[in-house]
Amino acid sequence: MLNNWVVMPTCLPLVLRRCHTCASGSFRANGKFRVNANHKLLDAWLLALCTTCGETTKLTVLERAHVRSIRPELLDRMHDNDPGLAAELLQDPALRRRNRIALDWDGAWRLDTGEPDDPDREVIDVSVRFAARIPVRPVRLIAEGCGLPRAEVERLITEGKLVSATRLSGKTSGDFAFMLKR
Repeated sequence: MLNNWVVMPTCLPLVLRRCHTCASGSFRANGKFRVNANHKLLDAWLLALCTTCGETTKLTVLERAHVRSIRPELLDRMHDNDPGLAAELLQDPALRRRNRIALDWDGAWRLDTGEPDDPDREVIDVSVRFAARIPVRPVRLIAEGCGLPRAEVERLITEGKLVSATRLSGKTSGDFAFMLKR
């Protein structure tokens, strides 16, 4: 029987960027946007607040974009300060590269394992799906989902009792599957 686990975001991640006021290294995006028009050109920013001093930083979303080139739905979502749009934009690698930021997902996600598993089963077959591109160590997910210490998961990998087509060392943000033999 295949178990389906889902890694889900619980809130927006911290934005890692140096604050010019207090030298803090993280900002909290709250889903607010600022849109500025200059004749037929638009600029749009996602606003984020410093976690230490509250200073606002602007993450560039649109820069000197012609008004007709922007989808009306996107503009409406920015005017409505849609937190879902903020989450989508923070996932965009081009936006992160343009603004020279990284994301800190610590404490901003949870693992949904669904139904509790039968502890007497000899083989557990699990498919892990990511609802957002959250970089997490597979060993951590397996340990949390199975209720095992990480050292025990590492031992199971070494003994060949925990197998996957995906590399289980390092971080991943893509879907994968594994099989645990007890």
